[in-house]
Amino acid sequence: MVMFRLILLAIFFNAAFAKRFPPPAVMGDESIMSIKTHGTSESPVQENLRWGCDRKKADEICNFNRHWAERGGYWETTGFFSSREVAVATKNKKKQITFYDSNTGAPLFVAPKDRSFSDFVDESKKHGWPSFRDNEVVWKNVRVLPDGETVSVTGTHLGHNIPDSNGSRYCINLVSVAGIPNVGFGDLL
Repeated sequence: MVMFRLILLAIFFNAAFAKRFPPPAVMGDESIMSIKTHGTSESPVQENLRWGCDRKKADEICNFNRHWAERGGYWETTGFFSSREVAVATKNKKKQITFYDSNTGAPLFVAPKDRSFSDFVDESKKHGWPSFRDNEVVWKNVRVLPDGETVSVTGTHLGHNIPDSNGSRYCINLVSVAGIPNVGFGDLL
C-alpha cells in the first residue's frame, strides 16, 4: 500500500510540475526514450558521420544517455567550419544546412532560417553548442519532453531546450545531428 501511494504521488508530482513549451514545439512523452534494441534507439549511429564527428562519442550520447552532452565547444573542433556546406552557406545568404539524425538519417533541423548564418554561428558559439530556434526544427521528427530534453521521434537524444528571452533555444549536440541523409526521409522536411 505504501508503494502504491508513492507511485501515485510521483505520477501526480510529474503531471503537476511538468513543463509545457509553447507552440510550435511538439511535446513528447517518456515512451519515446524507452529501452530498445540499441539503448534508446533501434540501431547504433551511422558508420561515417559528417564533419568528422567521433562515432563512439555519438553512440554514447545519442543512445545511452539522457542528460549529458558533448563538451561545450566540441562542435568547433570538428570539420564543421571547413565543410563545403558551411562554405556555401557563408557565401550564399539564402543557403541553409540540414542537420540529420546520426542514427536514422532523418532531417531534424534546417538552419539558418530568418537569420544570417553568422547570427546562427554567433549564438551557437556563445552557448557552446549548435543552437536552433523553433522555425529551424523539423517538427515531424523532433519532440521536446517535459524536462526540456529534446529527442528524435525514434529515440535519439539530441540535447535540451533552454529558453531565453527570444523564446525556445534548442542546444543540440553536433554528434547527434551529424548523420548522412536517409533517402527514405526526404519527404519529411
